[in-house]
Amino acid sequence: MAAGQTAGARSLVSGEAIVVRNCCHLEEMRACVALQKEVWNYSDAELVPLRMFVVAEKIGGQVIAAFDGESEKMAGFALAIPGARAGRSYLHSQMLAVRKQYQNIGLGRRIKLFQREDGLTRGFDLIEWTFDPLEIKNAYLNIEKLGAIARHYSVNQYGSSSSPLQGGLPTDRLVAEWWIRSKRVNDLLQTGSKPEFEILKTVSVPAQIYDWKASPATRDRAKSAQETNRQELQQAFAAGLSVLGYERSEHGDGKFLLGRWEENCTLSAD
Repeated sequence: MAAGQTAGARSLVSGEAIVVRNCCHLEEMRACVALQKEVWNYSDAELVPLRMFVVAEKIGGQVIAAFDGESEKMAGFALAIPGARAGRSYLHSQMLAVRKQYQNIGLGRRIKLFQREDGLTRGFDLIEWTFDPLEIKNAYLNIEKLGAIARHYSVNQYGSSSSPLQGGLPTDRLVAEWWIRSKRVNDLLQTGSKPEFEILKTVSVPAQIYDWKASPATRDRAKSAQETNRQELQQAFAAGLSVLGYERSEHGDGKFLLGRWEENCTLSAD
């Protein structure tokens, strides 16, 4: 386990028996492709192919997987590729998947922390990825548990998706910026505290969004919620605000908390 990682709370499966490590064998990468299909149920045309996993590992990216120590079954994986912007390199984390029976034990966070440690070892300052603004649990993990920020909104980034998880909606995405050497991230991972900030705007996500996306009869409500959030977040980002916090209510609703990002980061996501 990389430094700073913690085992997830016990569920039907214990996180203690799971080993997270880099993948370097073809069969392990082939298992990543199969798990990708299982988790998102993409059509074959949308799957990231095996050769991309192979290339990522060879050109300085990351292919990281979690294995159940007892059965050696793959429990989850992450794929990242190197990128460059403004003359500096960073890692773009393309996907992270956790098999259903291994969810809710903190495994996604463990994989991300391993990803950070590997990135730090190789001299990176920034890891980016995109996430659906309507996915409440994922947004909470990214912002509150990892310390990422968001200040860029991508409209329909991947076009139409065959994954039923998208619910037929445009594939809007927020860009998560994880400044892995920043005081914000270091303090959060070491002490559990985040810097206080003035909340200048909030954007809410109703807990019913999952039910609305799942049923054709209510999909218009999901699309309306997406369009409202898109407009509010784009306007906030244009005004110089960033997502710095995230709340979840006792009823499961989500809420983005926006303020001004003061820490001096020299690599912009523009």
